[in-house]
Amino acid sequence: MTGKRLILGQVLEFSGDPAREGSGAARHRRRGAVLVADGHIVAVDEADILRAAHPEAAVTDHGDHLILPGFIDAHAHYPQTAIIASWGKRLIDWLNSYTFPEEMRFGDPDYATRVAARYFDLVLSHGTTTVASYCTIHPESVEAFFAKAQARGLRMLAGKTCMDRDTAPEGLRDTAQSAYDDSKALLDRWHGVDRLSYIVTPRFSPTSTRGQLDALGTLWAEHPDCLMQTHLSEQTDEIAWMHSLYPEARDYLDTYEAHGLLGENGLYGHAIHLTPREIDRLAEVGAALVHCPTSNTFIGSGLFDMSLRARMRVGLATDTGGGSSFSMLRTMAAAYEIAQLRGTALHPSELIWLATGASAEALKLGDRIGRLAPGYEADMIALDLASTPAIAQAAARAEDIWQAIFPTIMMGDDRAIIQTYIAGQPVKPD
Repeated sequence: MTGKRLILGQVLEFSGDPAREGSGAARHRRRGAVLVADGHIVAVDEADILRAAHPEAAVTDHGDHLILPGFIDAHAHYPQTAIIASWGKRLIDWLNSYTFPEEMRFGDPDYATRVAARYFDLVLSHGTTTVASYCTIHPESVEAFFAKAQARGLRMLAGKTCMDRDTAPEGLRDTAQSAYDDSKALLDRWHGVDRLSYIVTPRFSPTSTRGQLDALGTLWAEHPDCLMQTHLSEQTDEIAWMHSLYPEARDYLDTYEAHGLLGENGLYGHAIHLTPREIDRLAEVGAALVHCPTSNTFIGSGLFDMSLRARMRVGLATDTGGGSSFSMLRTMAAAYEIAQLRGTALHPSELIWLATGASAEALKLGDRIGRLAPGYEADMIALDLASTPAIAQAAARAEDIWQAIFPTIMMGDDRAIIQTYIAGQPVKPD
């Protein structure tokens, strides 16, 4: 084996979900190391042991910085990069005022390419190494995202967003047939190529006709190894809108279920205002929910119920640009605050797991990314636990690793990301 690299620092390994197994699911090595080669993790152990066993390996020593898996953002909209933190009222107003006008620009491949490059610079600088992104109705937006991701060797997932109902603006409508044809062509071109995955992507049922949802359900059935992503029960007025368009539906989930868009490989973003039937069906089929806390507070959607983790997979996401930050640290902080408002105090180990292993499991990639373990892809970060004076003085009082990490979760930003590694190689932009 050639090209070995030893990355030294404090190391945090997870054997499973601390929400189920307790904080003992995480192991902290005060002076640990990760051995990587050929883009994968070969071993994780004490630094002295691995240095003695592999004297030929190149060494990068991060001192007291914490080595973690790269963060995984399970729901984002890269075409909304330029409109993040735009003032708005409620979801539908925000979409019409900012999102839809910006997304109309992505039929221009040069513009899509520029935004994709900027987006990857931003997320890598924040320590995010994998994203599941919505694109726009334009195939050019998907091509730009995947081409830029491929050139950087990234593990990324995305799909063409499909909308054919006249509730979407004229410049952002496809048809049931073109949604199927375009999505299939993009899937055939990109799914499984290098580290890329295609996701079947109806935006949400209020912007798709029954015929389009049927077409996308057919495509998903033809490619069951793909994920399917959409939005579900984000706001109460959105739910009322859905019922006006689908009066026959028992609930929001039924608009997907009736058209073949409910399954184990389904990713349902937000999922705040779920009925008991929806919860039961999602759990029965083994679907995943994606919690988008900064978006839910920014747009005033509501408070996600973290107790749903007991029944199904739950990932964590920025939902940029509805979310107000590219940072998964800020997203963890918002998840903590929302859980507090619902009477649950999430332990720091649970927050780190949500942004790494739990999001990997939601994306059905839990056997490849999201953990520091032999055989996993070597997407990692080095995290400074004293990146600002305020964080440093709080961390200095820590009596264990969790007290040391928590100030960075609550107050950290891109300054805390010392280095981002993709397949074992340092890539953080200056």
